[in-house]
Amino acid sequence: MSASYLFWAGDKPRSQMREPTYFVLASLLDGPLHGYAIIQRTEQLSGGRIKLATGTLYTALDRLTAEGHVELVREEIVNGRARRSYGLTPPGAGALRAEAARMAEAARLVTDHGRGLKEVRGARKANPA
Repeated sequence: MSASYLFWAGDKPRSQMREPTYFVLASLLDGPLHGYAIIQRTEQLSGGRIKLATGTLYTALDRLTAEGHVELVREEIVNGRARRSYGLTPPGAGALRAEAARMAEAARLVTDHGRGLKEVRGARKANPA
């Protein structure tokens, strides 16, 4: 498997990234966000496909923090509750870029293949045998 099909989790290469993970990391591209903002941004970026529950998000953030992809950048008390903000780390940005490249390559293979099919179909219609 080539490097374009892998992303790194700690010291180990992994296969494709799950879509919720991809969008959680992508939500942090413009800077740190707190949990609720990550949930909103993830839903927005995914076109509404990814709707994270709070518990699911924090489980993912704990895993991504352990893997070195995100880091806790700030913790504050707002209305009596702890608000934690997370930021993307350089390894996290690299993993996100690697996954985006993997998906782009996969899409290119399909769209290029689809173009070839259209050309073949068009040739058959123009030249009936």
